[in-house]
Amino acid sequence: MTAPLTETPVTQTPAPDVRRWPFDTVLVANRGEIAVRVLRTVQKLGLKGAVVYHAADRGTAAVKMADVAIEITGATPVASYLDGAQIIAAAQRCGAGAIHPGYGFLSENKGFCQAVEAAGLRFIGPTPEQIDLMGDKVRARNFVEKAGFPVAPSAIEDDDPATFVERARAVGAPLLIKPSAGGGGKGMRIVRDLALLEQEIERGRSEGQRYFGDGRLYVERYIENPRHIEVQVLGDGQGGVVHVFERECSVQRRFQKIVEETPSPALDAALRDKICETAAGIARSIGYRNAGTVEFIFGQGGDPGAGNGAGAGYFYFLEMNTRLQVEHPVTEEITGIDLVQEQLRVAAGETLGYGQADVKSRGHSIEFRIYAEDAARGYTPTTGPVLVLHPPQGEGVRWDSGILQGGEVTSAFDPMIAKLIVRGVDRNDAIARADRALKETVLLGCKTNTAFLRRLIAHPAFVAGDVHTGFLDANPQIAAEPELPAETLQALLAAAALSTRPMRDVADAVPDLHAAIGAWRN
Repeated sequence: MTAPLTETPVTQTPAPDVRRWPFDTVLVANRGEIAVRVLRTVQKLGLKGAVVYHAADRGTAAVKMADVAIEITGATPVASYLDGAQIIAAAQRCGAGAIHPGYGFLSENKGFCQAVEAAGLRFIGPTPEQIDLMGDKVRARNFVEKAGFPVAPSAIEDDDPATFVERARAVGAPLLIKPSAGGGGKGMRIVRDLALLEQEIERGRSEGQRYFGDGRLYVERYIENPRHIEVQVLGDGQGGVVHVFERECSVQRRFQKIVEETPSPALDAALRDKICETAAGIARSIGYRNAGTVEFIFGQGGDPGAGNGAGAGYFYFLEMNTRLQVEHPVTEEITGIDLVQEQLRVAAGETLGYGQADVKSRGHSIEFRIYAEDAARGYTPTTGPVLVLHPPQGEGVRWDSGILQGGEVTSAFDPMIAKLIVRGVDRNDAIARADRALKETVLLGCKTNTAFLRRLIAHPAFVAGDVHTGFLDANPQIAAEPELPAETLQALLAAAALSTRPMRDVADAVPDLHAAIGAWRN
């Protein structure tokens, strides 16, 4: 039996009085689950929440819950959410005094931030200069290195293009080639045979130009079987900076995260303090304002550098994301801090009002990205109507989503359709809670990755916390879908057609429910 959860500590200051806000309406320049998430806190604080939407999102949860919803247009649905001028005009039209960009789209666009401020509105994020500095991986890396923080051995093309190949070769194999303006894993290439270096550099340059309109590259020493650990930071732009502990994001497919958790099972107390204080130091060095995340690559074993390890592992700066992260809920679950509320407070000109010693954590939290995709077919995105939707419920279970029953999952946007977040008294408790919640999650009409996630968390290596960024590539059997017995599908259809019991009871009656759902079509 799962032990009851203890109360989550709340360390943030009380919400400001509404009368003191310099804005009474916040426009969310985003869609899907993050728009719902931001609107929830905006309205909790007594402010009005506005949202922009493309026609493809007309019936979504964000549009229904917003106080004001303004339609925007574009050549494609994505293009409409990238039209900064149209979004600012929508904010002015509804009387919004601030714009929250969410994540993705324009959240780390320096020009949009400048345009928002030029229009007399508050940008709920960092300064344009901070976006510009940390948005360029090469500039960010150089800044961090000069400030005395650990970076991986590397070679940067911009330093001397004529000797770039020679300097890259001197770093030694294996190498990781990255676009200077990259993101989301696009254009990254691993080189283990230096005889292929020039060929892979040209391919990386071509991909960088295609994806980002910028072919500049840099290379760095590649850590075999690395872990991806990031640290949440908060800064008020007035000298106040705290870290809000780390998150482990090593379970990935195609360099994109699937599962995130906190605390990281890879860190002992000494390493946790060191990596978290390093992140806070980086944020402090730029006078950071807003919620942000400092990301690190983590290697197992001894400390090869000066001061960036503690015997059980070592880490190097990877990048800084100057926005709210997809995985921010796990941090909220163990600390009780509403990160969106803190973003709003800081944007309103307030100081944090608390120090590092005031930030406490308790328990363990894991987030699962629910994708509309077929893991067994190379994680291919799927589409379809949302005929039946029964999110999981219960103690320690949180469901963040922008989809509704009766809606439709299309190919217009990223295939992430929801996030399942669980919290337990410890990691084993959280895993058990996650398995139950994934089992109870029912979405008919569109194939999702919930059955795949159950297989993932049952793997002995995951249970032991022994994962790395190449874990799924090394264990392809996790993605493979087991054969579905015909009698299981028949049982499901009969239960769905005839039973008046809750879906959790149907799930108990049909052990292979999720495999059956994956095979079921309208």
